[in-house]
Amino acid sequence: MTIDPLSDVLASVHLRGAVFYYVSCREPWAAETPGSRALAEALLPGAEHVMAYHFIARGDAWAATDGQPPVRLARGDIVMFPRGDHHVISSAPGLHATPDASDWRFATRADPKPIVVGYHQGVLRPGAPQPAEEASAVVVCGFVTCDLAPFNPLIAALPRLLHLGAGALGAWVAPMLDQAVAESLRSRSGSAAVLERVSEMVFVDGVRRWLEQLPEGGGSGWLAGLRDRQVGRALALLHARAAEPWTLEALGREVGLSRSALHERFVRFVGMPPMQYLAGWRMQLGARLLRGGHATVAGIAQEVGYESEAAFARAFKRATGLPPAAWRRRGTEPALAA
Repeated sequence: MTIDPLSDVLASVHLRGAVFYYVSCREPWAAETPGSRALAEALLPGAEHVMAYHFIARGDAWAATDGQPPVRLARGDIVMFPRGDHHVISSAPGLHATPDASDWRFATRADPKPIVVGYHQGVLRPGAPQPAEEASAVVVCGFVTCDLAPFNPLIAALPRLLHLGAGALGAWVAPMLDQAVAESLRSRSGSAAVLERVSEMVFVDGVRRWLEQLPEGGGSGWLAGLRDRQVGRALALLHARAAEPWTLEALGREVGLSRSALHERFVRFVGMPPMQYLAGWRMQLGARLLRGGHATVAGIAQEVGYESEAAFARAFKRATGLPPAAWRRRGTEPALAA
């Protein structure tokens, strides 16, 4: 059995998406988006990590986050901020939005999506009629949430700012996003669900295209490890057969490397030894099983490679700070209204 580790991780980290804003902008304009924690508090209570993306539907723009050079965006481009950084989208580099102390994000979070906004230097008209014919730029702003705990190797492997030019996107992305937003603006039944699924697909497509352009055997990080022949094979084996009693020697035989060579190469790419990675992934699998079904803790322990319920429970509490039963209760409690 073979498993695609990227799909496996994406399935396990509770990926959820929604398009929240359809923004018309008049020059000069600058729209600032706070970091993940502030966004979660304002828009998605209970979300562990929030990632923003912006699709340039009309005109052009600049994207910037602290410590990174500004990036020029053209019509049809998408820019993502996978690590949840505070960032600015503007009509020219170096612009910042007028400070805004209002609570409009809180006040509008339950409104039908997408929430329509007009920008001119700062927030101008939340709830403005759309599309604004006079707008020099129109930006679709979406948000995707995921879990970071107990183990998510993907987010740290992505750049802080991920720019995908229109030509680098899947041919379906722009038309589908345009159609999803258009349906929502017409308040068609089921449009909110369509927006959520499209947002998730946009994020997944962006990650796949970033992975595909990484040089094989070069760079570092979990995604670069997937591109390496031996490390990628090791990751696929650990994901496909996570419950096996793996040793470094056995894994090395499977991928054609000595114990020391596999350890060195795996750490170079992934940032941790193979057995440490396996332990983290087993915790992630356990968390997913606890949240998603009614299996006993003993059954989950066996399914993820632990000989006893007690051993799994101890490891899980070390990784998450919660016993398995408490983690399960937390995952099944009703979510706060968003």
